[in-house]
Amino acid sequence: MPAPRLTIAQVSPFSWEAGSEVGEHVRLLSEELVRRGHRVLIIAPSESPELVRESRRALHRQREGDDELLARAGERPVVLAVGEVLPFSPARRRAASLPVDVARTIEEALAHLPLDIVHVHEPFAPSAASVALRTARALSVATFHNPTERVLSTQLGRPLSQLLFSRLDARVASYDTTRTLMDRYFPAAYRVVLPAAEPVARSAAGSSLRLTFAATEERAALRTFLRALRLLDADADWQATVWSPRPLTAAAALGGRLAARLRFLDRETTTLREVMADTDVLVLGSDGVTPDPGALLPALASGVVPVASSIPVYAELLGDGSRGLQYPPQDAHTLAAALNGLLRDRAQLEHYRARTAPLREELGYGRLADELQALYAQLLARRHDRRPRAMAAAAAVADRPLIDVDLHMHTDHSYDCATPVEVLLTEARARGLGAIAVTEHNEISGALEAAAKAKGIKVIVGEEVKTASQGEVIGLFIEEKIPRGMTLAQTIAEIKRQGGLVYVPHPFDRMHSVPDYRHLMEVVDDIDLIEVFNARVAIAEFNAEAVRFAAKYRIVAGAGSDAHVPQGLGSVRIRMHDFDGPEQFLESLRSADIIRNPASLFYVQALKFLQTKARPESRRGAVRERRLRRAARKS
Repeated sequence: MPAPRLTIAQVSPFSWEAGSEVGEHVRLLSEELVRRGHRVLIIAPSESPELVRESRRALHRQREGDDELLARAGERPVVLAVGEVLPFSPARRRAASLPVDVARTIEEALAHLPLDIVHVHEPFAPSAASVALRTARALSVATFHNPTERVLSTQLGRPLSQLLFSRLDARVASYDTTRTLMDRYFPAAYRVVLPAAEPVARSAAGSSLRLTFAATEERAALRTFLRALRLLDADADWQATVWSPRPLTAAAALGGRLAARLRFLDRETTTLREVMADTDVLVLGSDGVTPDPGALLPALASGVVPVASSIPVYAELLGDGSRGLQYPPQDAHTLAAALNGLLRDRAQLEHYRARTAPLREELGYGRLADELQALYAQLLARRHDRRPRAMAAAAAVADRPLIDVDLHMHTDHSYDCATPVEVLLTEARARGLGAIAVTEHNEISGALEAAAKAKGIKVIVGEEVKTASQGEVIGLFIEEKIPRGMTLAQTIAEIKRQGGLVYVPHPFDRMHSVPDYRHLMEVVDDIDLIEVFNARVAIAEFNAEAVRFAAKYRIVAGAGSDAHVPQGLGSVRIRMHDFDGPEQFLESLRSADIIRNPASLFYVQALKFLQTKARPESRRGAVRERRLRRAARKS
């Protein structure tokens, strides 16, 4: 069966016009995905005011109902330019006059486009990629291409990145070395997916051996290369190119007889493909500070023989040495010996080219797209089915009247609440609620009492259960108390055993005891509904994060006041069709509206404090007496 057609956003943090390695990767991958029938939008910063304005106009038309943007994205990748680039980069100064806020443009794109996957690249904060990760409502994948230890250890936004990365649904590392490094700073599961590389058509070789040194920012590596050239056989026939980010500085290090055989090219104005077309041997000399594996892969794909320093990422790509030669970093004598060997025996060049030939097809973008499509499919398979689970239940509620429902509240059966059941029921009726879910902390007695005493209002029996170490979860439509202290999976299993629904409350409120993203992912298939708005959550972003998670996995959305005082009841309510039992309830909730009319959080929290912490001793004694009477009746 053919793969489903997906709408995918590929997000690069680098200026689209800069021709960065990541940008080129995103462009070629996107073209391959479009060839396979997917719709792909590339979101990237840009230095072009015209491109930014056109992108804004296209998003506006999309918001107004014009599908031209998505139609074009199915024919070729569409670039949505978002203005500024990374802070502190030279390109940012050139783009500083653009009157567009990056975050606002990205948020608009991700809010109004029906995306299946948001694939971000190098999403370290602050960047366009990190903004996309923060606001995505689609399944999120990140590729970490070649972050260095220096970048990770000194990153100013590391705490923010840690928070953002926790929202990822899948993490991809370009190399096993990258996986090891990322896991040290941001521990998680990373899938290694080798990047692709397009082969370069090389010009015909002459009598001279054409050497190219790919310099990054490591001057010691360049000095090692120049010393090695001075150690080559005096009668050797070679020409060399230094491809450097600072060609004039590099040329200043030159002297003596090398001048006639060397040329210096600027990495800013000369592409790797142009350099590789005129190269027989590529020398990479990093000592691990700023490695350049993105230059090594095209060499392997194009039949260029690599001679690389023996740092982990180069050793990984060159395997056991069958794909090229290696030398210790900053060891000019060993490098010179390797180059002399190739100069004296040109047959070695063909030997290495023959050994890398089978690898060239594996490095293609077809293989990369295959692996990423498989990853996307695994994530998509975890989304909940939008179709009703029970068609009979859906039909049964379609013509029923609408009622207002509050799905999260407490009575004095909870340790932190002083509201009697009778007061709760009276207040709920007065506020026009047709149904309520009573969800005591680690107790079911309050819900059972409310259900027994309810008149003119429907009571869902629930319990907010504290797990051993993975936060709280609510069981709705249960009949027996569930003990606290079990694992999240065990608690969910007990809710299911009783025929109840699994409801995750305030899932991302870090001021509550909540399961983290990883724990939610472990049980996402068993979650029936998720609380996307809790009136007692103090920071709006926590509720917004719950909205995004529910949207990602198509989980039915719920909401509740989490009232601990009567005045908080109904501050958020769900308008839904009336129901009987959990199946009808869930189907009715699929088409419900959440209505927010929040009471002052400070007001209701102050009332809760007054009623539970600062009340007179006589009041506390009365509550204890009432609880003792209830316990006596149970026994």
